[in-house]
Amino acid sequence: MYGSVLDSEGSKITIGDYSIICENAVLRATASGNQDYPVIVGDHVFISPQSTLIGCEIESNSYVATGVTILQGALVQSGAAVAVGALVHANTVVPANAFIPPNNIAIGDPIKIYSPKEKEGLAKAIKAIKFAKIAFNADAEWEDRFERYRQATMVRSKEFESHFNDEVIE
Repeated sequence: MYGSVLDSEGSKITIGDYSIICENAVLRATASGNQDYPVIVGDHVFISPQSTLIGCEIESNSYVATGVTILQGALVQSGAAVAVGALVHANTVVPANAFIPPNNIAIGDPIKIYSPKEKEGLAKAIKAIKFAKIAFNADAEWEDRFERYRQATMVRSKEFESHFNDEVIE
């Protein structure tokens, strides 16, 4: 639908039959180091407005509500629902027919659901899954935010530099 963005910059995007991608949703296929992160959407999947899917897989007959974010390597299995504003973190597996409550964060395999108020537990879980390595191929220590963010922006800058000579078509 209007305003949706499908960006297969670093990999590929596959969308199954009868799946709906709503307004202003972003589907971005990426790569990190030697790891390919395609976006794969099965049949009969509803991707609601303002959702962001980065290098993940959504199996058939699943629902992604408004404002959801699903990160690299995540798998939402058939029949699962991710509610409004929820986050499915990198390499997380949402089991078939599962429900991720609104504004909560799902991390891991097996999955654990966190409230945004569980700051200490969330930080430990994100550190444990090595998100910066997964998303940006950044090797900086968790505690060294400055270096982690520097590496992340360097990786993405290199990825996007191939567009410096793109031709604008009116």
